[in-house]
Amino acid sequence: MLFRNRFLLLLALAALLAFVSLSLQFFHLTPVSTAKNGVSSKSRKRIMPDPVTEPPVMDPVYEALLYCNIPSVAERSMEGHAPHHFKLVSVHVFIRHGDRYPLYVIPKTKRPEIDCTLLANRKPYHPKLEAFVSHMSKGSGASFESPLHSLPLYPNHALCEMGELTQTGVVQHLQNGQLLRDIYLKKHKLLPNNWSTDQLYLETTGKSRTLQSGLALLYGFLPDFDWKKIHFRHQPSALFCSGNCYCPLRNQYLEKEQRRQYLLRLKNSQLERTYEDMARIVDVPTKQLRAANPIDSMLCHFCHNVSFPCTRNGCIDMEHFKVIKTHQIEDERERREKKLYLGYALLGAHPILNQTVTRMQRAVEGRKEEVFALYSAHDVTLSPVLSALGLMEARFPRFAARLIFELWQDREKPSEHSVRILYNGVDVTFHTSFCQDHHKHSSKPMCPLENLVRFVKRDMFVGLGSSTSTNYYDACHREGF
Repeated sequence: MLFRNRFLLLLALAALLAFVSLSLQFFHLTPVSTAKNGVSSKSRKRIMPDPVTEPPVMDPVYEALLYCNIPSVAERSMEGHAPHHFKLVSVHVFIRHGDRYPLYVIPKTKRPEIDCTLLANRKPYHPKLEAFVSHMSKGSGASFESPLHSLPLYPNHALCEMGELTQTGVVQHLQNGQLLRDIYLKKHKLLPNNWSTDQLYLETTGKSRTLQSGLALLYGFLPDFDWKKIHFRHQPSALFCSGNCYCPLRNQYLEKEQRRQYLLRLKNSQLERTYEDMARIVDVPTKQLRAANPIDSMLCHFCHNVSFPCTRNGCIDMEHFKVIKTHQIEDERERREKKLYLGYALLGAHPILNQTVTRMQRAVEGRKEEVFALYSAHDVTLSPVLSALGLMEARFPRFAARLIFELWQDREKPSEHSVRILYNGVDVTFHTSFCQDHHKHSSKPMCPLENLVRFVKRDMFVGLGSSTSTNYYDACHREGF
C-alpha cells in the first residue's frame, strides 16, 4: 500500500513538472534555440501572429460591437516586437478619434441622453482620467496652430453636443497611450526622459474630438506631459493632404464610388422597407429619414446601451438596426470587389504616406527630429490609407482605431532599415501589397524600407493602371478615366 501511494505521488509530480515546462514554453518564459538572424520558430509565431483581418462574418451585432470598441481589459498587441538585434528608430501613429456623440439626429425623436462630462465614478474609467482633466484645465497657454487654440481641450457638457467626444472616447485613447508608452518608451526607449518638442510631430484636424483624442493619447503616452513642449499643427483636410489636395482624378473616382453605393442601395428592397417603416414611426418622408443617416445615431444608442427611440407610432428596434448594419457590411464587401474605391484611396492616401516615408528617410540619415509622429484623424482618413496599402480585408476603422508604422535598424547590418505595419495591434506587414511575398524568401519578420519607399514613390501610380504617370501631380491630372 505504501509503495502504491509513493508511486502515485511520483506520477503526480512528474505530470506537474511536465505541465509547468510546457506552460513556460507556451508563454515564452524559457529560452529557445535561435535560428538564423536571431529568430526562432517560437518567437516567429509571436512576431507574426495570424491576422485578425479575415473576411468579416455576416453578423451585424458582432461587427457593431467591434466598431464600438468598448474599453475593457488591456488588449494584447504586437507593437514593438522584433528580434533583439533590431533597434527602434521611429514610430508613426494614425488614429481615429474615440467614441463620439452622433453627428446626426433621427428626425422628430429625442436625442440620446449621453453625459459628456468626465467623472471618475462612472464607467468606463482609467486611472489617469482625473489627472487628465486636471492637466487639461491648465492648458490654456498651449501652443497650437490656429484655429486649434479656440477648441476645448476636453469634453465637458452634461448633454453631449453633436459630434463631441465622450468619456468612453477619452478612456479609449488614454488606454492607447499607456499601451504605446509601455512598449515604445519603457521597453525601447524611443524618447529620452528629457524629450524635446522637435522629437514629436503632432497634427490634427480642426474638430474638438480629434484634438482631444490626440491629447488623451499623448497624456497616456508621455512620461512628462509638459504643455510647453506640446505643439499641434492644424490640418484642414481629413485626407491630411496639406498643399496637395487638388486632385481631379481622385474626385472622379469618388463620384463613381458614390454612384456604386447608390445603385447597391436601390437594389436592397429589405433596406428600403426598413427605411419606410422607420419613417412611418417618426412620421417623416422616407427621403428625409434616409438623409438623416439614422445609423449614426443608432450606433450611439447601441454602443452606450441606450434604448432606441419610440414615438406614438411605435419604436425603432434592433431589427431595423441589423438590416442597416448588414447593408453596410455588404457595401464594404462590394467596395472591395469593384475597386473603384481603391483608385480614390491610392490618390487620397498618397500625400500622407509620402510625408511618412520622407520622415522615415530623414531618420535613416541620422536626424533625431520627429521620431514620434501622431496624426489624430477620422475614419475617412484611415480607411483610404488601409485600402491604399492593400489591406482590403481590414475592418472599417472602429472608434479609437490605430494604424502604426514602425521603422527599425538592424544593429548587425546598420545600413539596413525595415518597417512593420500594425492595425489595432495586429501585425499586417505581410498583408500589404508591397510586402505580401517578402517573408517567403526572407527570415526577417519585417519589410525592407525600400519596398515601402518604392511603393509610395512609384507603384501607387502603377496601381491606378497608368504607365505614364510617375508622380502625384501627373496621376491626379491624367485624362481618359
